[in-house]
Amino acid sequence: MGIPFIQMARVGAYVVRKRLAGETHYPLVLMLEPLFRCNLACPGCGKIDYEDSILNRRLSVDECLQAVDECGAPVVSIPGGEPLLHKEIQAIVAGIVARKKFVYLCTNALLLEKKLHLFTPTPYLTFSVHLDGLEAEHDKAVNQPGTFKRAVAAIRAARAKGFRVNVNCTLFDTMTAEEVAAFFDFCTNSLDVEGITVSPGYAYERAPDQAHFLNRTRTKQLFRDVFKRRNGTRWQFSQSILFLDFLAGNQSYRCTPWGNPTRNVFGWQRPCYLLGEGYAGSFRELIEDTDWDRYGTGNYEKCADCMVHCGYEPTAVNDTISHPLKALRVALLGPRTDGPMAPDIDLEGQRPADFVFEGLVKRLSSEVEERPRIRGDAA
Repeated sequence: MGIPFIQMARVGAYVVRKRLAGETHYPLVLMLEPLFRCNLACPGCGKIDYEDSILNRRLSVDECLQAVDECGAPVVSIPGGEPLLHKEIQAIVAGIVARKKFVYLCTNALLLEKKLHLFTPTPYLTFSVHLDGLEAEHDKAVNQPGTFKRAVAAIRAARAKGFRVNVNCTLFDTMTAEEVAAFFDFCTNSLDVEGITVSPGYAYERAPDQAHFLNRTRTKQLFRDVFKRRNGTRWQFSQSILFLDFLAGNQSYRCTPWGNPTRNVFGWQRPCYLLGEGYAGSFRELIEDTDWDRYGTGNYEKCADCMVHCGYEPTAVNDTISHPLKALRVALLGPRTDGPMAPDIDLEGQRPADFVFEGLVKRLSSEVEERPRIRGDAA
């Protein structure tokens, strides 16, 4: 099963409680980035384009756990950078698991096999291993030969020790539907992972490769073509069925950027994990002082082609709670792969992009340099 029953039950109960309490801006998944440093430099990534003074910064264990408590989300995803480079990642994960939060530790797995002894198998911990296709496609995507074999070996080692493992896959226009389907078959039948998380890549403005991001029309057709090739194979996804239906062009969803808030070395990132256009000093300040209507597809040029799970999975989860029979029908029949697509959001009224990254990073770099250096900052 892609998502454990205990996780589905607790997240569902959490959403129902929030809705009964009349709350509209509540988080589902905390994106906790304890560092930006990575041991890869993928051409489609816009997360590691910082000076060394920032790449060497780390959130302390206390800062991480304070963010978990402050946010209150039932699920904590730990991306980066590469979180296994953090010297205190064991204590961070243990602290979150002790709070009975569901942890997804996102890793390229190059260090995973070496560091498995730091962790204990539990339903609350899932290693989310980044693989962008079969060997040739993945090694090309991360620009380093041999990474696929190392990641696959680490996945098999983790599974053998009883850990939950997911594959986290980002799709670009370099893969055909046949190649994506073959990759999903491999993950399901050979790797025996718990589930697959899949999303089209977000067009980070600072990503070295700007030529291969998917737009919304191509994304929806690609997923329809992929789902046609299931051939009876039961691929397990660690995502809601209505999010997959959205990727196949059957749902008109608006982004829920506060559903997956991000905490990193700068603070609470506005408005989401993908766009960094400012920071708040606290989670409450992020929720209450962010002008959310300025963002999302149809509102902002940078969001025009985004269909990434961190913004749209919370929308799909809310829709599932509101329309369980619709979700059940899609779960039983699978996403529709032919016929007209749902109307897309009109882009005529979107505001133009603000290119604030350079100035923001320069200011934040100065602020970081002025702060007292915290324990564990050394790379």
